[in-house]
Parts: sequence; C-alpha cells; structure tokens
Amino acid sequence: MSTRTLLSLSKLLQPPWAGLLSNQQVLSPSVCCRREKSSYAPPPARYGGRHSVTLIPGDGIGPELLNHVRELFRFCCVPVDFEVVNVDSTKTSEDDINNAIISVRRNGVALKGNIETNHNLPPSHKSRNNLLRVSLDLYANVMHCQSLPGIQTRHKDIDIIIIRENTEGEYSSLEHENVPGVVECLKIITRVKSLQIAEYAFQLAREKGRRRVTAVHKANIMKLGDGLFLQCCKEVAAGYPDIAFDSMIVDNTTMQLVSKPQQFDVMVMPNLYGNVVSNVCAGLVGGPGLVPGANYGKDYAVFETATRNTGKSIANRNIANPTATLLASCLMLDHLRLHGYATMIRQAILKTLSETRLHTADLGGQGTTSEVVQSIMQEIQSRGPLTVDQI
Repeated sequence: MSTRTLLSLSKLLQPPWAGLLSNQQVLSPSVCCRREKSSYAPPPARYGGRHSVTLIPGDGIGPELLNHVRELFRFCCVPVDFEVVNVDSTKTSEDDINNAIISVRRNGVALKGNIETNHNLPPSHKSRNNLLRVSLDLYANVMHCQSLPGIQTRHKDIDIIIIRENTEGEYSSLEHENVPGVVECLKIITRVKSLQIAEYAFQLAREKGRRRVTAVHKANIMKLGDGLFLQCCKEVAAGYPDIAFDSMIVDNTTMQLVSKPQQFDVMVMPNLYGNVVSNVCAGLVGGPGLVPGANYGKDYAVFETATRNTGKSIANRNIANPTATLLASCLMLDHLRLHGYATMIRQAILKTLSETRLHTADLGGQGTTSEVVQSIMQEIQSRGPLTVDQI
C-alpha cells in the first residue's frame, strides 16, 4: 500500500468533529429551530506543552490495552501525562466514579476502558459508564465505521458516521415495579436533547462534506417518544437544504445494514438504537477490536472503543486486538491538536494491518497483543522522529 493511500486513510480516520472545533466552521442559514453553538475548545497544554488526560482503565481487557497506549505514548514521546483513576465496578459506593468525574472536569479529556455493569446488582446500582456520560453531559456518541485495508469482510467500501444521543432514552435508569410481576421502565425523550443531537449531526455532516443524514426511529409504535425525536430531526433538517434527509425504522435499518451498508452516510438516532446499530456496524467492518469511538459534550470529551465491550473472557491472555483502543487514543490526540503524533501512530497501525498483516485471533491471525504493538513501534521507529513542522 502506498504512502499516499495511507495518508488518505489517515485523513478519513480523523475525529468527525475535528473541523467543528476550528475557527472557520461553516454555519447553516439561520432558522427558528437552531440551537446555540457550543463554544467548547480542547483544553490548552500546560506549561512545557504537556497535556493532562484522565485515564480510566475499566474492566476486562481495558487495563492491559490502556497500558499499551501508555507504552506507545512513551515510545513516541507524546506530550501527554495520564492521571489514572481506577473505578471498581463491583462496589455499590459511587465514590470511585465520582472521583473519575472530578478528574475529567479538571482535565477536560479522558481515555477509558469499558466499565462492567453487573446486572445481578440491585436496581439502585447505576451503570458507571452511564453516570459518567450523564454527569458530564456527553450528549453525542460518535462512531466512524469504515472498511479498513487488510481486513477481510463480506462488504466493502463502508463509510458510515453514526451519531447516538448519549444521555437519555432507555438509559434514564427510571424503572419500578407497580405490583409484583409488573415492571415499568421509562424511556425519556426530550425536545431539547433531540434538537441538540440532530443539530450536531447535520452540522457535522456539512463540515465533513457528507450528503445525507438518516434518522433512525420507531415512531410507528412509540408515536410520542420517537415521534418527538423524528419531528425534531425534520425541523433541524429544514435548516440544511444542501443535505438530504430521510428516516428509517430501526428494525428495517438493521436489515438494510447487513444487506447493503453502502447506502448509509450519516445516521442519527436515540440512545438504545445507537447501541444496537453501532455494534452491527462494527461487525460489518471486522469486529469490536477495530473501531474507535468518542463521547462529546459542550465541555468535555471522553474517548473509548466504539462498542464498549469489556472483553472479560479474553482478559489477561495477551490476545485482545489493540487496534480500536489505539485508534481511540489517536482521536484523543487529534482532539488535543497533537495532529503530528496522531498521524504518525495511525499510519503505523494501518500499515501493520494492511502490509505487515500481523493480526490477532479475532481477525483470523495468530499475533498476540504485544506483538501487534511491537510491530507498530517498529514501523514508527523506521520512519524516524517527527520534525518540528510535523508536530
């Protein structure tokens, strides 16, 4: 694979909101339903040009993969200092996750592994992942799902941006038992949040030169809840005449994805549908070990793997695919405007996938996690250090 091709792929894997954070963002015509734009910018470097980032190892394969990120960053002399905050998912106390939230508020940015949510704990026990997202108002979960070189899949030329509302819907943790054997679980859809995520989706689509936004819903059954979400998407779409808008029922969406995924461009949807669709899309391009993701709010950003799997069954066996976690760290570096380091690491990852073809077991290979990371380091070393202009 040529250097030009790798550079092209590197640009494709830039964080979808990267352009939104520049000073030259493109604004659509003013309409009555437009929301106030976020003034959020990445936190500036501290004295000496170094950035402080919260690191939440999580459960399962999270700790070992994030240790490899730290190892790779040291090898590349990336000017990032990690503040490690461990969250014990087995404890009923919320002290650990509150400490993590305080740390993210202090640093502005975090890199995390997924924290297990034990469904055997009492209903009062809230998902630590959800507490983090809601407390920091990380309203947009963004996943760029695309075909990667060197990965054998049934479908080719997939390039979909999935935008998931991240703070309400079925994840409101509001459920109760009216009488024995009868449980109500509340799904919360609000106009404010629906307009916010729709606006984010259309603004991102315009910034990235995308042509169409598809709203995923179940308004034929949930006429009030999903009906409100769909109506908000239509209102926002009216302010973007240059971008086509359509909608699709969620069950049909999953069928269309596995049949002809190339028909989709940008997709926006409520919380639970986003969880389902993002996992389907990850499977289409090779699995959960390949796709990075990000959670974005007005004030904070948290980066992680797109499908939020703990990988508990393969933890501490040195066989987990580090690609998604490493690419998530590249998204974080781009977010911090450390583009030279992000590009250097990303290109080495892509070359290891496509040319060295050192794959872990999930991709049909025999490589270990450590061997993949070592191969990436060797590729970086072969290119030599970054120049001042590249940084």
